[in-house]
Amino acid sequence: MLDIKVIRNDPEWAKKKLAARAVKPEEIDDLLKDDEQRRTLIAQTEQLKAKRNEVSGEIASKKRNKENADAEIKAMREVGQQISGLDKQLAEVEEKLNYVLVRLPNFPADDVPMSLNEADSREEYKRGTIRQFDFTPKAHFELGEALGILDFERAAKVSGARFVYYKGAGARLERAVYNFFLDEHYKEGYEEVIPPYLVNADSMFGTGQFPKFTQDVYTIVNEDEPLTLIPTAEVPLVNYYRGEIIDAEKLPISVTALTPAFRSEAGSAGRDTRGLIRMHQFNKVEMVKFCKPEDSWNQLQRLIHDAGDLLDKLGLPYHVITLASSDASFTSAKTNDLEVWLPAQNTYREISSCSNCTDFQARRAQIRYRDDNGKPQFVHTLNGSGLAVGRTVAAILENYQNADGSVTIPDVLVPYMAGQTVIKGE
Repeated sequence: MLDIKVIRNDPEWAKKKLAARAVKPEEIDDLLKDDEQRRTLIAQTEQLKAKRNEVSGEIASKKRNKENADAEIKAMREVGQQISGLDKQLAEVEEKLNYVLVRLPNFPADDVPMSLNEADSREEYKRGTIRQFDFTPKAHFELGEALGILDFERAAKVSGARFVYYKGAGARLERAVYNFFLDEHYKEGYEEVIPPYLVNADSMFGTGQFPKFTQDVYTIVNEDEPLTLIPTAEVPLVNYYRGEIIDAEKLPISVTALTPAFRSEAGSAGRDTRGLIRMHQFNKVEMVKFCKPEDSWNQLQRLIHDAGDLLDKLGLPYHVITLASSDASFTSAKTNDLEVWLPAQNTYREISSCSNCTDFQARRAQIRYRDDNGKPQFVHTLNGSGLAVGRTVAAILENYQNADGSVTIPDVLVPYMAGQTVIKGE
């Protein structure tokens, strides 16, 4: 959530920043009018409360002196009624103000391409060598189905579209990939966590999914309170410290988790209808960091490195881009995507998004630390996929396929595959 003081102190700067995220200037003008009315009502209320305290003192004094205090009592009742009326107005204005404020996206960082066109995202660098095939490469879903390791048809029968059964070597490959990721993150100093897969509405609000993206998730209604299937491990990982003050000496904190991710993919009809790219349920290894504000941009580079290092070791070509302001996530000040090369599509596809959310999530979730003066300050939170497991499997199948339809296992995964080096038809 944005700090209203920042908008109030420099509204033109705020308008310019948020215009790059499709927020209209008049929305900010309306917000500031509500903010001004709120502050006026608070001032009026405080004045009346001070007057009420003064009158209460007069009443007490007269009663001690056995004097008539009817006029003062009447005046105090009138003041009380005025305060009650102002409190009602204040509650209405605050509700209106908060409704808009919690739906405003984060300010984009200064070095982000300011554009409403996602095509204006900026490529930073490429890594790896794109393989030149002497045959026409097949799509991962064709390979998986032919090898008998992916079954989309039966998954559709059981659950519907955008689900899959991994079978045999396919299931082992999926498991090999995420175990490799977790082991590598452990070596880099991340603490491994197994979090809850169901979270409450406060947690979804804390990381910015609610209230804006309620249509993109699966929510279970029970007799206690609705619980949402996590769209990413970012939600339970960030909310671990919700409402707490973290010991500053522990910062930065780096955690990682393998979880399923559940997404309704509302609005994605017709996109990536085949294969592992856009699923309703998929495994993902997530990286989350908590740090002091002055460290967050260096920590973003660490995230990008840690995600890219996995692709380097798998021998998968990729590039890193800085997303245009309108394409970054709602909570992010800056997002760098790592996109892996998929030969069958002859293009790069996202496999990790590494984002610096600055204090946006921490402000919503009230996650703080104490500075050198002992004053509570909001931490900065960062998150990144390390990596999306299904998309990694798709990239391995396509980049390591052979002319006979078999798939070679990347060397780093062979120990995780019990020594198996090639997937052949089962």
